[in-house]
Amino acid sequence: MFQNLTGSTSQISLTALRAFEAMARTGSATAAAAELHVTHSAVSRQVKSLEQQLGLRLFDGPKHALRLTEKGAALATELHPAFDRISAAVTHARGQSDELSVAVHASLSVKWLIPRLARFHQLYPHIHIHLIELSPHAETHRGADAVIRLMKASELESAGVERIAPNAIGPVISTGRAGTNARAALVQSPRLISRTQTSSWADWEHLSGVQLPSSPSAPRSLAHLHFVLDAVLADWGAAVLPLILCADAISRGQLVAPYGFAPDAGGIGISLTGTEPSRAQRSFLHWLRQEALPSDCHPHTPEYL
Repeated sequence: MFQNLTGSTSQISLTALRAFEAMARTGSATAAAAELHVTHSAVSRQVKSLEQQLGLRLFDGPKHALRLTEKGAALATELHPAFDRISAAVTHARGQSDELSVAVHASLSVKWLIPRLARFHQLYPHIHIHLIELSPHAETHRGADAVIRLMKASELESAGVERIAPNAIGPVISTGRAGTNARAALVQSPRLISRTQTSSWADWEHLSGVQLPSSPSAPRSLAHLHFVLDAVLADWGAAVLPLILCADAISRGQLVAPYGFAPDAGGIGISLTGTEPSRAQRSFLHWLRQEALPSDCHPHTPEYL
């Protein structure tokens, strides 16, 4: 009489499903491994095991550029909310209403959020923020109560996402490098890019309508936007960066934006997990709305395009 309860589905490993879901969501086995606190090879083995158990190909393509198959994408879509509910249930059981885990891209965290968190703790000393690094191409993070990242216009229009600040990008150089003719100095400076934003110069030229002379050498690539910003501050060269990341350095007189910043349709967005925001989530969201005000988003300077 119990034959129907012991079908093939019961043999599917929950660990393998969890590894696949994390890899599908973060975009790589490496990022999934970091989130799950296991090795890269462990994630790969679990995903391969799941494919064998299901008799399906879940990923296609070369190892360095895997993409979900149609069946893999369909499975991931069903698994994401299921694991979200498990995580939310565990959090609720622990009674962690005043604990807030915030997943955020490293550059946004280092150059914008962390320098401001002291003000949040002054206003809400009972709420403890735990920051989680969000993988560059990941949209969510397991166990996070809130996710903050730079989003495209279409993503900002998604259900459950709130725009915190508009985005604008522009080329910047150090004040020392700018000298008396910042635009000429910019053209002559080596170009820097982030590996996560390789088309930044072309994107800015398209948005601004400004066409700069071609650089005589290939751009120098660094891993993250905050590395690029630090390199510009250290006088390595020029870079196209989001205004929200470099607004503080501009206001302190460390950077110059010779052509200003061109707004695009994207921006900083936040998504909250759970069906009903907790007190900590509501407080954090209210603070973010107040924090991302004109000095970061709409500077009253003639350089802003």
